[in-house]
Amino acid sequence: MYIKILLSLLLGYVRIEVEGYYIERFINICTNRKILIWNLKREKGVKLYLNISIKDFKNLTQIAIKTKCKIRILRKKGIPFLLNRYKKRKIFAIFLIIILFMIIVSSNYIWNIEVSVEDNLIVENILEDLNDLGISKGKLKSKIDIEKVVNQIILKRNDIAWIGIDMNGTNIKVNIVKAQESPEIIKNSDYSDIIAKKSGIITKITAQNGTAVVKIGDKVQKGDTLIAGYMEGKYTDKRYVHSLGEVEAKIIYRDSICINFNEEIFKKTGKKEKKYEINFNNTKIKLYNKLSNFEFYDSSVKENILKISNNFYLPISIKKIINEEKVKEKKNYNLKEAIEIGVERLTPKIEEQIEDKKTIRNKKVETEEGDTSVVITLIYESVENIVENKKINS
Repeated sequence: MYIKILLSLLLGYVRIEVEGYYIERFINICTNRKILIWNLKREKGVKLYLNISIKDFKNLTQIAIKTKCKIRILRKKGIPFLLNRYKKRKIFAIFLIIILFMIIVSSNYIWNIEVSVEDNLIVENILEDLNDLGISKGKLKSKIDIEKVVNQIILKRNDIAWIGIDMNGTNIKVNIVKAQESPEIIKNSDYSDIIAKKSGIITKITAQNGTAVVKIGDKVQKGDTLIAGYMEGKYTDKRYVHSLGEVEAKIIYRDSICINFNEEIFKKTGKKEKKYEINFNNTKIKLYNKLSNFEFYDSSVKENILKISNNFYLPISIKKIINEEKVKEKKNYNLKEAIEIGVERLTPKIEEQIEDKKTIRNKKVETEEGDTSVVITLIYESVENIVENKKINS
């Protein structure tokens, strides 16, 4: 359907008004005779607005007479009408022909690549891998072997369980299902140690099965063995077991920051400026003279690739650059204010490391004051379960 509409645009179409009491019949006859109409809009029950190609418009007279409807042309669109309007302007006509030629030629190339990963997960460097295997913007479609690319991606990457590649128009859609990393499954029948998943000071240890190799008060590092997966009696030999037990440790989290008593900060003024850039197949055309009129600013960029339909992209994109002005402001803090700011900035950085906030037992702030600044150290103490099983390879 999109191709037919595109051809109608190139060959010419008209916007018409149909008025009468048998509009539904009018539409049904057009449908039965396979006459393409689009952009239908009905008004007051007896009026209908629609687009129709020049070729099909010639067949409407008999249908209008049959359904007792009146037809009126509202607008004429398409290249033929433009050429007729500007037939004396040869340069304009040549320009339109060049554009048409470019559209036809560009339809043989890929101008957009969409990557979709199930559950919105991230697959790193996938575009680089696709590029290495021959899928990239500006690539001739006939040179792309989709089946070969899919097979090589699956063989090359262990983090992808499935990949599907569809080529439609000048667009390629890549759908990916990421492989889930399965943790090592340790069965109850497997011999295993209990190791520390975090560094800390042991506050509680109970070995239900296995041999405790640390005691309360010991400092342990991540990965250290806490309960060994064996048991040994006075009159029995060593035998390996699946270790079981509980181990808790005091974990210390700390971070520091320096806050100056006299600080310069940036504050947004609310003023914005927009600049545009046209990219034609990696050739940039800047529509502005200088980068910004602001001394200090934050920039954000939005790029839109031009397309005729959902899957027919063109090698032309328009980049919109938005600069937001910000100005410097001087802030003067006393010691108390500086400490509060430091604690406020450090708190989220530390708390994001603690899985369960209920394990936090104590918070402490240490400061080291200088002439022009103060160093704030925020310390969290928590008591956490640090048990992690590790299979013994016998």
